[in-house]
Amino acid sequence: METSAYIALSRQTALRRQMAVVANNLANMNTPAFKGQNMMFVEHVVKSQGNESFTPTKLSYTRDISQFTDLSEGPVVSTGNNLDIAIKGDGYFVIEAPDQELYTRNGRFQLNADGQLVNQQGFSVVSEAGTPFIFGPTDTEINIAKDGTISTNNGDLGRIRIVTFEDEQRLKREAGGLYTSDQEPEDAEAPILVQGALEGSNVEPILELTKMIETHRAFDSTRKLIDREDSRQKQMIEKLGPRG
Repeated sequence: METSAYIALSRQTALRRQMAVVANNLANMNTPAFKGQNMMFVEHVVKSQGNESFTPTKLSYTRDISQFTDLSEGPVVSTGNNLDIAIKGDGYFVIEAPDQELYTRNGRFQLNADGQLVNQQGFSVVSEAGTPFIFGPTDTEINIAKDGTISTNNGDLGRIRIVTFEDEQRLKREAGGLYTSDQEPEDAEAPILVQGALEGSNVEPILELTKMIETHRAFDSTRKLIDREDSRQKQMIEKLGPRG
């Protein structure tokens, strides 16, 4: 394969992965607290072998090396559900799974059959004391203060634990808007919570649709270039090859 085809193929491979990222962003534009992702690319410049040619002596290859998360806040959307909680500013809820500690900004919570405050996957929301929140049959008025203190008509139940991380880009995404981390979480100094609301996705649908169209056009253009190069090489072989 000639150099031009290698360059085009490197570009096409990166565009295919970029399309997958954009499609995932669009699929989650209505997912509470979802954070959009973007691609990181690196350019490899190498010296060509044709030093006596009039063409450029350096060739550029494209390679996508990673993805990074857009950590900007999504809009706070009122839901009217007393168990929905949005975080304003930095911080993550701590969720206790059977075998690990998880983190999320999706505050769509509910009570399970035992009166325990859980997330959508049924995992417990953790308090600052490291314990779950359990509501009794007579706890009819649930209030959540801005600092995360949960109280009912029968008194305080504790304060929701909110944590931060030194490098949020290192958080590993899991299913259901959850994260894991190999970093030690730190308790947030002054978290601000909003009861009866959820943080929306920070994905901008119009921008992502524009990216998808541009990526699709670039991919199609690169495909046509590869097809033309393939056709050119076949014609060259037919003309210059040995004749029987």
